[in-house]
Amino acid sequence: MAPRKAADIPDDLIRAYKVLLLQVIEARPSGTRQRLADALGKHRSFVTQMTSPTYPTPIPQRHLPTILSVCHFTPEERDTFLAAYRAAHRGKLDLADTMPRLRQLNLLVPDFGDGKANADFDKALSAFVASMGEIIETSRDTSGRT
Repeated sequence: MAPRKAADIPDDLIRAYKVLLLQVIEARPSGTRQRLADALGKHRSFVTQMTSPTYPTPIPQRHLPTILSVCHFTPEERDTFLAAYRAAHRGKLDLADTMPRLRQLNLLVPDFGDGKANADFDKALSAFVASMGEIIETSRDTSGRT
């Protein structure tokens, strides 16, 4: 079965998993949205829109590993969220089997004394790490190594 196009997915199916994500984020400590935005290399407003059930825009599959890691889903929350995501995006690969395991790493980095410069640095570092992860995954896929 071919994956459905975003325009073909009923809004209520997208809304279902966005409601679950919003509940998880609201149950986490203050600053979770900003940490998620930083990890995705996006603005906080992107996270707000991505998690809002009133916006029918689907969450891209490539963001799921980061979302699950940064938001610290419990196993039950993860299973419920992924089941709702699969229902909305049937025909996609089995996400549970294809999602890379992630871990959080805290680094001491220079403080530039400027909020914008610090945010730009953090965003660039997050993008670099994500790119390196993609290179490693691509390398594994083509070499057959796991």
